[in-house]
Amino acid sequence: MKTAFLLTTLAVSASAFAPSTVNVMKTTLSMSDVDVSIEAEKVAEEPAPPAYPTINGWTADPKAFCAGLPGAVAPLGDFDPLGFTKDLTVQQIKKYRESEITHGRVGMLAVLGFLVGENFHPLFGGAILGPANTHLAQVQDAAPFFFAFLVASIATSELGRANIGWVEPVEAMNYNSDNEIKGSFGALLRDDYYPGDIGFDPMGLKPTDPTEYAEMQTKELNNGRLAMLAAIGMIVQEQIQCPRTMHRLSDEHLSNPSSR
Repeated sequence: MKTAFLLTTLAVSASAFAPSTVNVMKTTLSMSDVDVSIEAEKVAEEPAPPAYPTINGWTADPKAFCAGLPGAVAPLGDFDPLGFTKDLTVQQIKKYRESEITHGRVGMLAVLGFLVGENFHPLFGGAILGPANTHLAQVQDAAPFFFAFLVASIATSELGRANIGWVEPVEAMNYNSDNEIKGSFGALLRDDYYPGDIGFDPMGLKPTDPTEYAEMQTKELNNGRLAMLAAIGMIVQEQIQCPRTMHRLSDEHLSNPSSR
């Protein structure tokens, strides 16, 4: 009896010093779970690259020149000697392009107005004469109601363009504030808006093929850039020397130095 009691006591004492396999396994499983959870948190913390919508066949590429927008042509190619587009976001590049194409369109209309308005003016009984620089002021004096209608039409078209392409001011300012974006005066283009595409195409000239659309966009940009240079040249020329643009370009004027 005593022998059995002693053997039992020794067995219990030995088991007390034996390693616990169950505890080790539990500890190992717990550490593995912690490692997996830390890795998952690291993956969750890494910001996913922004997904840009495809508009008119263009998908913004932040690494490409001007985010991949058309307009770069030979021989100048990616022409930006002053680095205006360097390190800009896609949103900022879109705003630059919106400004460029809008001013280009205004420049094309201005050049046409200079060349035609100075030589063909049937409105207001032919009272609008002289250099085109003075025509708007003459219209304001000769037909104030028409001038007011003209200003209201321009304002309406600009409000319509802003409503189509731009985020509402309050929402844009909140977004810029939350993301610490400065210097944009609350301006924010919509993500699904292609710069310059306000949906105005009464003659159905807009191509549906992305390649053809990019080509047409490049042609419009090039003509707009040339028109801006031409318009500023005409404005400065008339402001300094006063004669009408077509008068200076006419053969009669060029052949008669005394008329300069």
